[in-house]
Amino acid sequence: MTDTTDDIAEGISFQNFEDDCKLLWNLLNDVLQREVGPQHMAKLDRNRLLAQSACNMRMAGIDDMGELMEKQLAAEISKMTLEESFTVARAFGHYLNLMSIAETHHRVRKSRNLTVLSKSCDDIFSQMVKVGISPNDLYKTVCNQEVEIVLTAHPTQINRRTLQYKHIRIAHLLDYNDRPDLTHEDREMLIEDLVREITSIWQTDELRRHKPTPVDEARAGLNIVEQSLWKAVPHYLRRVSNALKKYTGKPLPLTCTPIKFGSWMGGDRDGNPNVTAKVTRDVSLLSRWMAIDLYIREVDSLRFELSMTRCSDRLFKVANEILEEGLKICQRIAMRVGIRPRQEAKHGKKATIKVPFRLNFHPELIFPHALVLFLMLSIITEFDNGGSQYPKLELPGSNYMPFNRQDGQGSPTAEPSSTAFPNGNSAAPSASLPPLSRTPSFNSVQLLAQRKQFAESKIGRSSFHKLLEPSLPQRPGIAPYRIVLGNVKDKLMKTRRRLELLLEDLPCDIDPWDYYETTDQLLEPLLLCYDSLQSIGAEVLAGGRLTDLIRRVATFGMVLMKLDLRQESARHAETLDAITKYLDMGTYSEWDEEKKLEFLMRELKNKRPLVPLTMEVSSDVKEVLDTFRVAAELGPDSLGAYVISMASNASDVLAVELLQKDAKLAVSGESGKACPPGTLRVVPLFETVKDLRGAGQVIRKLLSIDWYRDHIIKNHNGRQEVMVGYSDSGKDAGRFTAAWELYKAQEDVVAACNEFGIKVTLFHGRGGSIGRGGGPTHMAIQSQPPGSVMGTLRSTEQGEMVQAKFGLPHTAIRQLEIYTTAVLLATLQPPKPPREEKWRNIMEEISKISCQSYRSTVYENPEFISYFHEATPQAELGFLNIGSRPTRRKSSTGIGHLRAIPWVFAWTQTRFVLPAWLGVGAGLKGACEKGYTEDLKEMYRAWPFFQSTIDLIEMVLAKADIPIAKRYDEVLVSKTRQELGVGLRKELLETEKFVLIVSEHGKLSENNKSLKRLIESRLPYLNPINMLQVEILRRLRNDDDNNKLRDTLLITINGIAAGMRNTG
Repeated sequence: MTDTTDDIAEGISFQNFEDDCKLLWNLLNDVLQREVGPQHMAKLDRNRLLAQSACNMRMAGIDDMGELMEKQLAAEISKMTLEESFTVARAFGHYLNLMSIAETHHRVRKSRNLTVLSKSCDDIFSQMVKVGISPNDLYKTVCNQEVEIVLTAHPTQINRRTLQYKHIRIAHLLDYNDRPDLTHEDREMLIEDLVREITSIWQTDELRRHKPTPVDEARAGLNIVEQSLWKAVPHYLRRVSNALKKYTGKPLPLTCTPIKFGSWMGGDRDGNPNVTAKVTRDVSLLSRWMAIDLYIREVDSLRFELSMTRCSDRLFKVANEILEEGLKICQRIAMRVGIRPRQEAKHGKKATIKVPFRLNFHPELIFPHALVLFLMLSIITEFDNGGSQYPKLELPGSNYMPFNRQDGQGSPTAEPSSTAFPNGNSAAPSASLPPLSRTPSFNSVQLLAQRKQFAESKIGRSSFHKLLEPSLPQRPGIAPYRIVLGNVKDKLMKTRRRLELLLEDLPCDIDPWDYYETTDQLLEPLLLCYDSLQSIGAEVLAGGRLTDLIRRVATFGMVLMKLDLRQESARHAETLDAITKYLDMGTYSEWDEEKKLEFLMRELKNKRPLVPLTMEVSSDVKEVLDTFRVAAELGPDSLGAYVISMASNASDVLAVELLQKDAKLAVSGESGKACPPGTLRVVPLFETVKDLRGAGQVIRKLLSIDWYRDHIIKNHNGRQEVMVGYSDSGKDAGRFTAAWELYKAQEDVVAACNEFGIKVTLFHGRGGSIGRGGGPTHMAIQSQPPGSVMGTLRSTEQGEMVQAKFGLPHTAIRQLEIYTTAVLLATLQPPKPPREEKWRNIMEEISKISCQSYRSTVYENPEFISYFHEATPQAELGFLNIGSRPTRRKSSTGIGHLRAIPWVFAWTQTRFVLPAWLGVGAGLKGACEKGYTEDLKEMYRAWPFFQSTIDLIEMVLAKADIPIAKRYDEVLVSKTRQELGVGLRKELLETEKFVLIVSEHGKLSENNKSLKRLIESRLPYLNPINMLQVEILRRLRNDDDNNKLRDTLLITINGIAAGMRNTG
């Protein structure tokens, strides 16, 4: 049912899917019998049966009887009490979510049963070799591929994170249920677990009671990494590597990463005043903290695995250096606390510290700093039965006294307090020890010594700790890998502690040598271990967990996902206005483009800061300047691109370059040390039709400036990044016109960069729904203009699509493979361009008519905005609390300032999905009336872009439901505006007619029977929720202060979103 299904058209058996759905419905039914009682269940079953009967009649072509059954269902719903309505909405909504889980599991199950999965690396690499691509070219293209998937915080994920986790748990249980070796007892226990999860879901409030903060949204993105991508990435890279080895003879290089991840969560401030400079800093540090925390867990597991003693000379030398450094520090600490070295002889031999006992622990199992403390404690502790010149500790008991100094004076030592960690846990300071270069205080040494003595005493050994410790030989062999990895863990823990201090704005004096700052620093010891294992013939060990960790580090780096910043171009102009006015230079925004460019270039070449430190500015301007300062402090190791929304001129880009340069000068001047090297990529985002048409000229103007071109070559590897927006262009001109303008804009941008010898990366700002540029990944990439995907691509994934595509490891692996193979195909076998100029002319004709039809309805009809508010739940969507940003950029009631997400979301709720098809039928009809019918059919068969555009519109039409949309109009729209709805429904039917003429399909979804069947399976549960929403909206608009009614409405919104598997 989701628009993102890349293999939905493949023939699959539905028996197992239907069995899972039946199981889940029966279990939900059992839970509801217990939770709500038989009276509510009777009402629920009657509604479902009426809806099922109506659907059966319509599918059989008996529309009159189907309409009669729907009217009876509507009458039943109108008589329901509020409590009954609330229960029915929740029950059907939860079942639609359970169906979605079963559907996703069905795809996973199907993919496991295929020897070679369509669009997999194995499949596409094989095709490439068969068509004559040389193994060497295939290998180089895959290894040089640069794809970045950018997760955004766009508010389209309607399910609470709590429920998402429960849904994942059910998915795992369904997976377990497929095992053929389950006993009868196993299956009974599994059913009990499913019942518990469904009961837990039913008893959980599915509504968000408060808006999430930008940091909450960022945490949600980081959780996707932890719960799924962390597991999926190594598996995906193994698939790529195995397929490469199979068809080219060479595996994927160890640190090669065809796909990386970025994020807008905590960096996208366009129209969202809640995303501040501090939020961006905190989110970036939090992302680093989670990366380090995940690495600590992996290193722990790896240390346990790499217990072998054979190693390369180089690794052995490094391990010894680590131990020797620890012993040196141990000796310094011992001297510091007053322990005198034993003299070897009285004839001037060098004094050394002797350890008067044999080691009975594994020194390599603990990180070096703990090793140092342990050795130090061993030196100052007497274990001999005989006399000793070392100070002796008394066993702690009822008469326990503080450890005595050598001078006999004791001092009490307070118990150290615990330290709060970002994950909410706490640990004693011993878990975050001070740096190696620092010496513990005398009292902390005393306390540690007492604890050590207690642990060795009979009293301590009788505790449960002894039960947890293995029996160890007195003199084990040294495991060099564990020593090296112990050092890695030590540095990782100090890195994590440093980030905690920075997040809490506390001073941090950890030595830079004692923590990791860059990815290369962390990779170095891991690659050393890998090379050592390879050199001793242990390739099988090197290729296991260690390889996975190295690939994770190469993919996720030190930040998991680099954070993009985004701001509207007008905010930068406002900031420059404040600066130029303060400097008595005039008002920047009032200058023409040439004057702006002249000023910006002069200042970019100037080495002094532009913004005076004494300048007082408004809060909005200060926030922009603070953002650039944070960007200067964090640098390109933590941040990705700076995206300028609503970009329209070359000066928009240079303005950001200037503000970025000025912030670096200011920060380095104040701190007295250089900022992180490099600058952020500045990426213009072209969104409206007007801006898309001018995109190529803006890039030409920029690249014609010597300074800018040299800057791109020097700082960004000769690559210009340009972003194109699908959402606002679609809202501006309609889906068909937007698709064509986006296609032409990409062609023009590519041509502009080629003219100057500059490479280009196109960044696609796609939404989840087709109305906002969404659709199957493979189809979307394969329909791009030739030359626009040359081994590089950036694309956004947002809201419910993030969970749908990457929420489970197996689906994430599948999506990552699809990205890789689609980009590979588009690079080695670019999509075909329009075969003849005539096709372009036809597209211009269709686009012109389509845009006129769309805008005449949406922007020029004065009744439309009122009709929109009456016929949809748009006004009520804000109560969902699914995003931190406002639904409008500015306080206006017009469509122009309404964000694209609520615009599409509202129409998706009514099942009219108007933004995805409005204007298309008029455009196709106009082309057919001018005699282009046969040309259109040929364009559909031979031009991938045109075919994908028509197929996506056909997919939307299959999900639209005229009777349901009509119900909204009849009940909610005033009589004077109902005629507008009648006209729009006629236009929908006309669109369907001409789409089928062009595609030469007999019925909608004829080429996608799986989608059709999935849609039909949901209707008996989805249709009653829509009818219930109509009734609740009617009641709420007469009683808008009724919170219980509002909650019920929000439950219906959740349910319809689950049924459509789309929001906005």
